[in-house]
Amino acid sequence: MPYVGGDRPTGEAVLTYAIEAHGLAKTFGDKMAVSGVDLKVPAGSIYGFLGQNGAGKTTTLRMLLGILTPDAGYATILGDDYPLTIADRIGYLPEERGLYPAMTARETIAFMGALRGLPLKEGRARAEELLSRHGLESEINAKIRTFSKGMAQKVQLLGSFVHEPDLIILDEPFSGLDPVNQGALEAIITKERDRGATILFSTHIMSHAERLCDGLVIIAGGRTRFTGSVADARSVLPAQVVVKTRLPLDNAIGDLPGTFARDAAGRYRFPLPPEGLDATLKRLAAANVEIIELTTERPTLHDAFVAMVGDPEAKDFNARADGGAR
Repeated sequence: MPYVGGDRPTGEAVLTYAIEAHGLAKTFGDKMAVSGVDLKVPAGSIYGFLGQNGAGKTTTLRMLLGILTPDAGYATILGDDYPLTIADRIGYLPEERGLYPAMTARETIAFMGALRGLPLKEGRARAEELLSRHGLESEINAKIRTFSKGMAQKVQLLGSFVHEPDLIILDEPFSGLDPVNQGALEAIITKERDRGATILFSTHIMSHAERLCDGLVIIAGGRTRFTGSVADARSVLPAQVVVKTRLPLDNAIGDLPGTFARDAAGRYRFPLPPEGLDATLKRLAAANVEIIELTTERPTLHDAFVAMVGDPEAKDFNARADGGAR
């Protein structure tokens, strides 16, 4: 039985995309969880999968992995239509964490590798090397029940790629971790990309996406809203002009955009007009506005994310994304 419906496009000799999905949809009863997700993840990249809680991220990831069968659309994973048949090439960290508390760290990682076809003897050797490399050398024979949440999560992450997969899918890997452990996980993810793996991880923490990602997929209401780079995402909003004046602005500045609420420091913020900063400065000067300082601020990824997902009926922002390859 085919994993997905529809016709698969003709494959290429060289794998350009580790993941390709088009029109994925999934309904549970009368609830439409995913209504049209498209994404392309270039091989050898780190991609962030962003969306609000309930946007359909976990459902989409489970369809990509073959855990769920989509009602519509198709996907290819590492060039294959049947992800369950290439499980040894895929690593997966689910959102719901679960380890056997009586097992040691080494046995846990070796066991997770065995589930993906790695011999236990080889898994134990790799587990010792991974634990030592990532600061858990003294915990190799310690039982999981003695670990903090961050340590246990690190063990589970190491177990997700002990078999050295080509593709690693992580569902909310940073959830509930303190900044130190978040930083440690970022370093592990980057090292796996440097090894040659492709990583797709879901998150709603924008700082991780900004630091780690070569590209982003943003979904809302069960469908893709944006695919492209972090810079592309931030560019969907105009830069902000920040101007501090000695006296409040009045109607002399004409049709400059914004509400002109003045903060406690005497600063105003408004979108940079199409004519640019120099023309804006000249307009303010011509209106005899006494300027103390004037700068521009680029929108943050958080700002762009809110703009894209805040309105369920908002437009898509994919015009500049070029199919996700940047």
